[in-house]
Amino acid sequence: MSVFLGTHQNRLDAKGRVSIPSAFRAALRARAKSGEPLAILRPSHLHPCLEAWPADAFAALTRPLDEMDIFSEDHDDLATALYADAYPFEADREGRILLPESLRAHAGLTDQVTFMGLGRTFQIWEPQAAATRRADARVRARSLTTGRGTLPTTGTPS
Repeated sequence: MSVFLGTHQNRLDAKGRVSIPSAFRAALRARAKSGEPLAILRPSHLHPCLEAWPADAFAALTRPLDEMDIFSEDHDDLATALYADAYPFEADREGRILLPESLRAHAGLTDQVTFMGLGRTFQIWEPQAAATRRADARVRARSLTTGRGTLPTTGTPS
């Protein structure tokens, strides 16, 4: 399975285009099926960044909608959040994609962007925000993994 690894920085041009890192393009092409877009770009629910979802991963993300009452407010809210600001994309011959203005505004993107691989997806960030996010994630990850594989202590010597 092709995964997205690493952190890469590229320049955003005046037209709002940016080159996808070549390793990310290769992973996207390996996963793409005929007749589907290369990926889906959308604003993150959690962070001031953009998320790029290969079509198969995006389909899995939206599967919970199939279990909801199509006329419910919950379905409508989730469908709006997932689809209304989602943009399918293809890369041009130079490997560039166009980032819509609404998505650039959501992520605060101006002249430089940082691509962060997250395994099955990747994110596009404003570079300083990306550095902060990586640092915060490392701290949280350490706290999540601290103590794994150790026996609990009772406080009494054996």
